[in-house]
Amino acid sequence: MSRSRRDRHGRGLRGRLVPDGVPLARSRAEQFDDLVLDAVEDLERRWEKELAGVEFAVEDVPWVEHTDPDEVVLDTDVLDDGSVPLARVLPAHRDGAREVPPRIVVYRRPLELRAHDRDDLADLVRDVVVDQVAVLLGRDPEEIDPTG
Repeated sequence: MSRSRRDRHGRGLRGRLVPDGVPLARSRAEQFDDLVLDAVEDLERRWEKELAGVEFAVEDVPWVEHTDPDEVVLDTDVLDDGSVPLARVLPAHRDGAREVPPRIVVYRRPLELRAHDRDDLADLVRDVVVDQVAVLLGRDPEEIDPTG
């Protein structure tokens, strides 16, 4: 006797409804990573030498207690006190005998909550990455991305 693939409560099929490799099969986190990569790749074409060795990372939420307000782009619309950073620049430093490269961290959840739709999220991610690169390089955001 063949058993159907239904969940244990008989409510429907178990497992994914979309096959792997189809854009719908990518999680929101993976789609967000793609937005950050797109923004970084565009900037690296123009600022290749200046961004050589800079690491870019995505985290779901910031560790606010360790965040210096001078290092972040703040979103004052999320909380009244403006304490939710959207991204953070971690400058290069020495950790014992090891040299740690500069790092830009983009926080996924605060950006997703602020955006109205996917296009708005893509624009917001690009703006935040540009702002953080500008902070790292000590330049104006308009100089980093004149099209923005």
